[in-house]
Amino acid sequence: MRSRAPVTGDDGQPMRQPERPVLAIDSVKYLGQPIAVVIADSQAAAEDARDLIDLGIDEAPVINSAEAAAAEDATQLWPMAPGNQSFIWRAGTPAAVETAMADAAHVVTLTVRHPRRAISPVENRSCVGCYDPTSGRFTLTTPSQGVVSLRAALAEVPVAAVVLVSPSYQGCVGDLAALVALAQRRGVPLLLDEAHGAHLGLDPRLPPSGLSAGADLVVQSLQKAAGGLAQSAVLLQGSGSGVDPERIERALLWLQTSSPSALLLASAEAALQHLHSAKGRRQLGRALTCGERLRQRLVARGVQLLDTQDPLRLSWICAADGINGLEADAWLMERGVIAELPEPGCLTFCLGLRPPRRLLRLLPAVLEQLRQELGGAGARSFSRPPLPLVASPELPLGEAWRAKSEAVPLDQAAGRLAAEPLCPYPPGIPLLIPGERIDGPRAAWLQEQRRLWPQQIADTVKVVIA
Repeated sequence: MRSRAPVTGDDGQPMRQPERPVLAIDSVKYLGQPIAVVIADSQAAAEDARDLIDLGIDEAPVINSAEAAAAEDATQLWPMAPGNQSFIWRAGTPAAVETAMADAAHVVTLTVRHPRRAISPVENRSCVGCYDPTSGRFTLTTPSQGVVSLRAALAEVPVAAVVLVSPSYQGCVGDLAALVALAQRRGVPLLLDEAHGAHLGLDPRLPPSGLSAGADLVVQSLQKAAGGLAQSAVLLQGSGSGVDPERIERALLWLQTSSPSALLLASAEAALQHLHSAKGRRQLGRALTCGERLRQRLVARGVQLLDTQDPLRLSWICAADGINGLEADAWLMERGVIAELPEPGCLTFCLGLRPPRRLLRLLPAVLEQLRQELGGAGARSFSRPPLPLVASPELPLGEAWRAKSEAVPLDQAAGRLAAEPLCPYPPGIPLLIPGERIDGPRAAWLQEQRRLWPQQIADTVKVVIA
């Protein structure tokens, strides 16, 4: 078992990942590592058997800090990780940093203890910036939930509104309260796309909802997490929102039909009423318990799962077993198991408000069989996307979209301007934005993505005809 999907360091080598068996073998690596299993007919018999275990352990010097682990004479925990280093990753230019430090009037040295948990999205993330010369407005679209990056964006450019997506498809939730507070200090309204989180805040085991975090506007897709009919969604306004309701009404006229579906309206109302009722909360509680038990059973079998905040979403890091999620999805479909979202490195299951009773028993056994049949080739590694942090289309998005275009093979697209977005699955993050120049590294990387997403990415791309 390995801890996470592989990443690469500055030297281009994959992160060194030792095997982590269920029980310690030959040596105990950390405090609390399981070293024995007792199986008995009763708790008393198990405790008696436990007391008979005789351990012969030679103590080694304790390593309880990064400084101690990096020392030259430090005990090597894992043979495959010399110097106790998994990998080294840097951002920016080291030479530029050294020059800036040398020229600084004052240099402050500070030791920062970083927590073990950090936001690590499973899909590629980038920003798209578009400038409208007619209105003088710059629109920055980013899926990031990091407070620091958002603060920097707000400080550098005038922002009319902030749009966030939380939770992610996989059930990851950012620090919404901090993000909302940041937008409020700038007097900027915040719209939260909470499509997969209509149930958040209704149980102590779940993160708070967007409305409770103070978001001005929240959009929920009731079909995804609340049992509503497909296409049923609601727009909710926070009690402290400064957005004019009349402006919202006028804006909706651009999107709404003059003949709304009474069936969808009734479905939306019924879904919300049930979800917030005592009966609905009990149903949600049972579903969460089922999700927690299923996670425990999968982890016990060595299945590596993404650490998410929503127990109703289970994301298996299939890349750690050397398995493509799309191939795993096809294998499971033949056996009557349907996943919510297949990706090359991850397979996400959505349990819903009423998980099938057979799921607790069926899924662990089926995934075990899948790993035995398709796994064993070693962990899959993925190259870092050669994408800029903020996309800079050479043509405005709308102009590139309406321009005359032609389809060319991916291996012939280098140097051309994209005429359409390239996205493996809607509403995922585009790999290519209309108006962007496709350089050589991007063209080669897109060909690799084509091999990873054979059914989702075409072998051609539309480009602008000069």
